[in-house]
Amino acid sequence: MKISTLKNDLIAYSKTIGIDKIGFTTASTFNGLRNRLMKQQELGYQSGFEEPDIEKRVNPALLMDEPQSIISIALAYPTKMKTRVVSKQGERRGIFCRASWGEDYHLVLKDRLTKLEAYLIEKVPDVKFKAMVDTGELSDRAVAERAGIGWSGKNCSIITPEFGSYVYLGEIITNIPFEPDTPLEDRCGTCNKCIDACPTGALVQGGQLNAQRCISFLTQTKGFLPDEFRDELGNRIYGCDTCQTVCPENKGKDFHFHSEMEPDPEIVKPLLKPLLRISNREFKEKFGRLSGSWRGKKPIQRNAIIALAHFKDKTAVKDLQELMSSDSRPVIRGTAAWSLGKIGGEDAYEALQKALKEEKDQEVIDEINKGLLFIEK
Repeated sequence: MKISTLKNDLIAYSKTIGIDKIGFTTASTFNGLRNRLMKQQELGYQSGFEEPDIEKRVNPALLMDEPQSIISIALAYPTKMKTRVVSKQGERRGIFCRASWGEDYHLVLKDRLTKLEAYLIEKVPDVKFKAMVDTGELSDRAVAERAGIGWSGKNCSIITPEFGSYVYLGEIITNIPFEPDTPLEDRCGTCNKCIDACPTGALVQGGQLNAQRCISFLTQTKGFLPDEFRDELGNRIYGCDTCQTVCPENKGKDFHFHSEMEPDPEIVKPLLKPLLRISNREFKEKFGRLSGSWRGKKPIQRNAIIALAHFKDKTAVKDLQELMSSDSRPVIRGTAAWSLGKIGGEDAYEALQKALKEEKDQEVIDEINKGLLFIEK
């Protein structure tokens, strides 16, 4: 079979298995990316979740013997809930970012990639390949950009003409020399809306992100959230959509192509107070299928505590008081103390004064003092 025929057949097959866009590029080294990654590393802008070996991130030949090309795929995900739930006084809610709605996208994309692999094996029995999604060595965005899936936006997302930046990406390195597709022209132009809207200034400039300041990254950390970011968190408990929601290319984009991606409003916009008392088992049962659960319940609980402070929810004072006095985790006790101070009131003040006499951990004591200072002001 001719390679060109195989490519056309593969494109046609991809549409039958729920792949919204497919592109092809060479397996040559991503030299421009290497320079950018080295600069990011020098500046301390990386999140620490990436593959640490930059050469593996830019050179497919280090990941598979004799690679010839890379197949890039994109799946569009929903941006709106079909059924809405409302956050109201006494029943405040947090929010998971859209990329964490529905079933864990790693599993969804792996399913599509596995089907593509099976098709390739059927057509070319001795084919070699290596598939990856997000946690693999290669940069999904760099591959997608070169494969013509979309252009690399100033918000550091791949923006497709059809679906905006609301797409999941994955790729397969293969020894089949597919004809590469043509990269798309960058359409961001002079628009800087994402840079201007970033709550923490994490977008240093178009296409450059300081992950250490990015709310998406910060919501996944497990320690105390630095003071300067707490008020910016709002009611986000996992991820951040701001640089995508302000993008003109995303206006009106909302696709419901994949049933696995449909959000359950009670899960992706959960009540905050029940999160404070949720057990490990309950957390896994309720949130385990979300990609946003991968760091466990602690970061979600810490973020929920901060969100309650954002709402100044006085109905949560008793719950926060219990956490501050009895939770075994210093980060949770201390964040609860900070939140109580932000919410304020006589009950919160008395709880903080009592905790100050009993607490032994210095970091928690510091948070109690911050809380008292908020009220005394």
